[in-house]
Amino acid sequence: MRGVWLLACLLPLQALAGAQQYEPLADSMRTRLSGLVADKAVPSMAFRSSSDAQRWLSDMDTRLARRIPDRKQRLELLRTVHYEATRVGLDPQLVLGVIEVESGFRKYAVSRAGARGYMQVMPFWVKLIGQPNHNLFHLRTNLAYGCAILRLYLDMEKGDYYRALGRYNGSLGQPEYPKAVLTAWRGRWKYDGPTA
Repeated sequence: MRGVWLLACLLPLQALAGAQQYEPLADSMRTRLSGLVADKAVPSMAFRSSSDAQRWLSDMDTRLARRIPDRKQRLELLRTVHYEATRVGLDPQLVLGVIEVESGFRKYAVSRAGARGYMQVMPFWVKLIGQPNHNLFHLRTNLAYGCAILRLYLDMEKGDYYRALGRYNGSLGQPEYPKAVLTAWRGRWKYDGPTA
């Protein structure tokens, strides 16, 4: 029985997420997105003070504890979410809502359509804006792609979260996915303390 459990832990978990749709991008947009996913800077959180950063991290860590038992893994995820979200102008709590709905915080989640990782990024994005060695199961790579793609869709939809989230999930025009993410964002991940 233990061997079956171990094997199940090693295999990618099936995610119930949708599938981002391939859409041709202008060369300037492809270049911009390529720069975002190629960033090698050390992730850092941007708050007015270190105590504000610690307060956010502590609050989010407590909320995430039952989903990711390993504290070191939780903190790495939270720091990376904060970095990748804020550098493209997204609310980190929105990104946590996307991750909750897309993968249930499972690093190795795979959807029926083939989307991978925490933010359920489709592999075609690696060919479109990335480099062949990019691994969508790598934490930083997955979040860099996911945040850049979500920012692209928010810009395309002029800030309309319902439409941008629908595009992100491949379910444009169907309200269930955007409602689920917005409920998670504004409910379970809402943060009223100092922000970046």
